[in-house]
Amino acid sequence: MSLIKYKTIGGNEVYEAEYTIQKSRFISHVRHVETEDEAKTFLLQIKKKYFDATHNCSAWVIGVLGDKQKSNDDGEPGGTAGNPILETIKKNGLTNTMVIVTRYFGGIKLGAGGLIRAYSHSAALGLSSSQIVTMMPMQRIKFTVNYNLLNIVENWIRQKKIHIDNTEYADNVTFTILVEPNESDERLTDLTNLTAANFSYEVEGESYMTVKDY
Repeated sequence: MSLIKYKTIGGNEVYEAEYTIQKSRFISHVRHVETEDEAKTFLLQIKKKYFDATHNCSAWVIGVLGDKQKSNDDGEPGGTAGNPILETIKKNGLTNTMVIVTRYFGGIKLGAGGLIRAYSHSAALGLSSSQIVTMMPMQRIKFTVNYNLLNIVENWIRQKKIHIDNTEYADNVTFTILVEPNESDERLTDLTNLTAANFSYEVEGESYMTVKDY
């Protein structure tokens, strides 16, 4: 089965943002998670850190297809906290992502509509402060050439802006490159023409490459 392109939160860092409305303080926490256990552990960490908070509402989307989803209102009126957070994650097209919004109640009730807007906005602020990355499916090709072809091959790699995953220098030079799957045949044809077919190669399958979104 071919790998699927998706967007997620980069690295293992916890990203935070804060928002205050009607004296209620909302602190959003965003992190990359890949399993339900990771999500539960992150939630426990936040609840321990903010043990005195009024609520720690949360939502996560997990899986390459984003097919595993869960939200929790943590005592807020049903549908006013967890679901708005979840919808914000989905609106941003993210998966393997968890957002927790911690609330310190300021004494003024916001009403159902106000809560929905506050939790949505808090989640959006948290995501805006986070590093978003695209996980790109790439074809791994490992090929070997003689040293007399090294300059030609390196120039080709630079011109085509091909990502080098690894280079080994021994009796010959072996490159492992990552190319988009639909470009695999074209790149092998390039190499055949560049080297007059004086190279050996192996297609190793697909792997993900992390591309930062700016």
